[in-house]
Amino acid sequence: MASKPRGGLTKWFKEKWVDIGAPKKKGKYQPCGRKSAKGGSKRKYPKCVPKAKAKSMTAAQKRSAVKRKRAAGNPGGKPTNVKTIVKKKTKKKTARKKSTSRRRVTRGKKKS
Repeated sequence: MASKPRGGLTKWFKEKWVDIGAPKKKGKYQPCGRKSAKGGSKRKYPKCVPKAKAKSMTAAQKRSAVKRKRAAGNPGGKPTNVKTIVKKKTKKKTARKKSTSRRRVTRGKKKS
């Protein structure tokens, strides 16, 4: 008899998911989800992450993730996936090529 795999989808379902857009007092969070928006839910569009991930995020990261999630909206009634933490793009420095054309230097005679 084979043992159940640990991790993957099984682990994902067992994690406690919380809404980082709706914090409670003392660092707690409301459970993930809301009633239907059509049904008159007072809560805004939720950004849900596992509780462990929420605890490891900074306040700025949480604000950014919630802001991007709500800006993406809910087109067509389907949930939109938004990255939780966005890595900043780094600009690559390009090496400048030396100029191959040289200026002509005229010595001696002047044009009249």
